Amino acid sequence: MTLNSDILAPPGTRVPLMGNEAIARGLIEADARVVVGYPGTPSSEVIMALQPVSRQLGIYAEWAVNERVALEIALGASIAGVRSIATMKAPGLNVASDPLLSSAYCGIDRGLVVLVADDPGPHTTQTEQDSRWYAKLAKLPMISPSNPQEAKDFTKVAFDISEELGIPVILRTTTRVNHTVSDVVLGEVRRIQQDVKIVKNEVRFVRAGMAWNLERHKWLNSRLRLAEEVSTKYSLNSSSGRGEICVLTEGVAHEYVSEVLEELRLEDRVKVIKLGLLYPAPRKFLLENLAECKTILVVEELDPFLEEQVKAILHEENVHVRVYGKLTGHLPLEGELNKNQVRNAIECIIRGLTPPLTTRSEHTLSPQDTPPRPPPLCPGCPHRFSFIALKIALSIRGYKLSEVPVFGDIGCYALAVYPPISMLWTEHSMGASISMAIGAKIAGYTKPVIAVIGDSTFYHAGIQPLIEAINKNIDILVLILDNDVVAMTGHQSTPAWSLSESGRPLRPVSIESIVKSISPDFLATIDPYNLDEMISIISEIVDRPGVKVIIAKHPCALLERRARKVEKKFYVDASVCRGCKACITATGCPAIVMEGNLARIILEDCNGCGLCTRFCPYRAIKLLQGDST
Repeated sequence: MTLNSDILAPPGTRVPLMGNEAIARGLIEADARVVVGYPGTPSSEVIMALQPVSRQLGIYAEWAVNERVALEIALGASIAGVRSIATMKAPGLNVASDPLLSSAYCGIDRGLVVLVADDPGPHTTQTEQDSRWYAKLAKLPMISPSNPQEAKDFTKVAFDISEELGIPVILRTTTRVNHTVSDVVLGEVRRIQQDVKIVKNEVRFVRAGMAWNLERHKWLNSRLRLAEEVSTKYSLNSSSGRGEICVLTEGVAHEYVSEVLEELRLEDRVKVIKLGLLYPAPRKFLLENLAECKTILVVEELDPFLEEQVKAILHEENVHVRVYGKLTGHLPLEGELNKNQVRNAIECIIRGLTPPLTTRSEHTLSPQDTPPRPPPLCPGCPHRFSFIALKIALSIRGYKLSEVPVFGDIGCYALAVYPPISMLWTEHSMGASISMAIGAKIAGYTKPVIAVIGDSTFYHAGIQPLIEAINKNIDILVLILDNDVVAMTGHQSTPAWSLSESGRPLRPVSIESIVKSISPDFLATIDPYNLDEMISIISEIVDRPGVKVIIAKHPCALLERRARKVEKKFYVDASVCRGCKACITATGCPAIVMEGNLARIILEDCNGCGLCTRFCPYRAIKLLQGDST
């Protein structure tokens, strides 16, 4: 990612910023000193935007090996006296949930913010997780911006509220807020006195004392009761319009509501109540603003979180008003909201109609408008070589692909689930490939079981299950696909790098040294571009007892292309091609297309790996002579 230089523009400047860039600017304005996280779309660009200027600004902005470690680093910095933030996407909060709940009990000394980016849709995430429930579980305040301007402003407010209450604050965003670009008015960059010191306090910081834990729980509840009062001064909640029909909303859903009401010319007939504080529910504010409402429609992303809270509050106050939303079928329980769905819901409320069933799954565009295009592995991707080698090796050993489970993990290689490679059986959660493979063998599965995991995922969560496999003498083959980078989320660093994106010198920790230190029964490092060697080694060891580990090491094709020009490219000789599609059928390379009855290689996309040449029975794919850059 290229830094938007406007992020450092003077106060008062109006500049176009992506939501994540706006959060990065908010961190600068809030004088955050420690910014740490794990790459995960849609949150990644916050740290990526900061890294190029972080050292000159005196900010530690680096990636951690996983979200739990990131949050624990931020917590340690906070109790040492500096403002800190941990960033992650929604499933990352699952990983960080243990320190999240404990941090609520110990509290903070300087502001601590946890940024979690949910992904309604989902666009790039394995689940449509609604992280708002974590606020309730952890008993921590949660605030949520609706647009890039609020993303910047709420970031600063989150630190202020955190320090006033003495507990962490969760800043929850969604994909449309993170990745929307709009004008943002920049504010003053504050410099806050932040003295580093740590005071010993066992009651606060030691969870081994059960009586202490009870006292800290009481303390936490007392802080949470102050949240609405403290947040009021920051105008996180607002209302506009008037009328007996009310729409309660938050986050990017508020933008949809505003646009729909403007298009329907209903601004003066419908009252809009917008929450910036999602938890604890601002009870006093809600009761004051819902007092004149005869009908309430709750418009929110993902789960009926606000809908359930407002119903409970009204019931406790003996207020009999019908509340509509996801639970009544006016809005869908799954998928990302869009304006059509919001418009249908508002029109149903205005006209007193029962919502049509189509609103439960309606999308902005019809399937005819958006043809299915499963994401492919990039041209030249080394993972394609690894899976093809695995496929051929299993065939050589006489196994059907339908009888050898290949447990996958989170990363680019998960795209191998799609035809024509079609090799992955599972993609569950970070590090689960090895653990699930262990489970299959423990259950008694007699044929080979294979786990495939990427380099960054191995650092994140694969080391522990590999130790488990070795310790328990499990007969599995582990393929670690090492492409030198966290590729799928935008090419972030791994612990194997010697220099971070911010320019900080690093001490590389190689995967091979880690694996070697825990002594698997077999270990080999292979360049998957050497396809025959990889086929030979897999076919030789797949049936052996014990834990076999192959590190398939070759740089990401896109990263390699950026580092140096493409040295060779291939083309299809139309006079020789017979249109058999073997090149596409075997590799699925997106640089190869069919034009009429003949194959063609898009030269601009070719990364010169040459894999397709192995599968053309007519030798129609040839090396392009001369300069091929």
